[in-house]
Amino acid sequence: MREPVELRRKRILAVIHARGAVSVSALAAELDVSVVTLRRDVEELSREGKLRRGHGVARPVGDAEPTTPVPAPRAGKRDEGPSADGGAVALVVPERHSYLYETLHGARTALEQAGMRIALHIFPQSAGAERPQVERALQGGARGLLIAPRWRSAAEEEADYGWLAGVTVPTVLMERRPRPGSALHALDSVCSDHWYGTHLAVEHLVALGHRRIVLAARNDSPTARSIRAAFAEIAAARPEVEDWAVVLSSPNAGPDRSAAPDGAAPDLAALLRERGATGAVLHGDEDALMLVQRLAESGVRVPQDCSVVAYDDVVAALGGTPLTAVAPPKADIGRAAAELLLHRLAHPAGATGPVRRTELLPSLEVRGSAQRLHRAE
Repeated sequence: MREPVELRRKRILAVIHARGAVSVSALAAELDVSVVTLRRDVEELSREGKLRRGHGVARPVGDAEPTTPVPAPRAGKRDEGPSADGGAVALVVPERHSYLYETLHGARTALEQAGMRIALHIFPQSAGAERPQVERALQGGARGLLIAPRWRSAAEEEADYGWLAGVTVPTVLMERRPRPGSALHALDSVCSDHWYGTHLAVEHLVALGHRRIVLAARNDSPTARSIRAAFAEIAAARPEVEDWAVVLSSPNAGPDRSAAPDGAAPDLAALLRERGATGAVLHGDEDALMLVQRLAESGVRVPQDCSVVAYDDVVAALGGTPLTAVAPPKADIGRAAAELLLHRLAHPAGATGPVRRTELLPSLEVRGSAQRLHRAE
């Protein structure tokens, strides 16, 4: 199924806001679209005043015209020579991850305001791809590290604990919370309180009278695993919830990229009918929009037949039915992580205070995809 235009343009804006000026050709390659399509999107976004375009370059509104275009780095590649990171803060994030690009934008803003040079490293989706990027950054002389590992599975996460704990420069994890007692427990981190975000979603549906609720969620990131665990705990503990279930939100939503042996999309409509469910929490946004479309094709109307709360709020508002969504404070996460790293860099070793594990609370953006359940008398 083709990517919706609104979603693609949201991804374009997220990348440009995170990095500044980006060449159109490099951006097209990274987003896996044709240069012609990308150029058309950039022209439309420019007409809407959402970005500025120049000679083969797109940049955020308000950016000064640079003398040399700044290309978007490709995954696994470096734009500059071996000393490019000298004295800079290295930002290490996964490719094609619009959620974390918003986090990256918050970090970039704080670092630039502090006059700190930034070296961006983007790693591909293969397991273990974070480590080579970090090693390159350190070899290049990076003085600090902000990192958001992908960690598609718990095993992949555990495999990174040892080497990441041994990084010799100040390091802050963004939107990641390592396992308690692990080698990274005592590493600075800033993330969203996803238990609270899940609570907001369930509380909203329960307050509207829904007693049978389904979670359709991913299972390929620490955020996804936190949401699934929180939902099971919260739903089981709420006396109002009569029945609940969890299903993967898309065929490639698991850590091995195969939710179903035949690769078929989950039949959420059938599950809702089987369980008598009238409410659903859908993670993440792109999957949520696709699931709502498939519900409509199956005769299930949102919100008339099923009330929906999405989780992530990256593109939830762009659907034909704008989705009520839990909105983690993505940009604030990046900003807080950068400020914590700046604090570490500004003080001598041993004089920066205790390790900090900061959690910021998500909010609920109500848009009307959930409505009060009217029970038959």
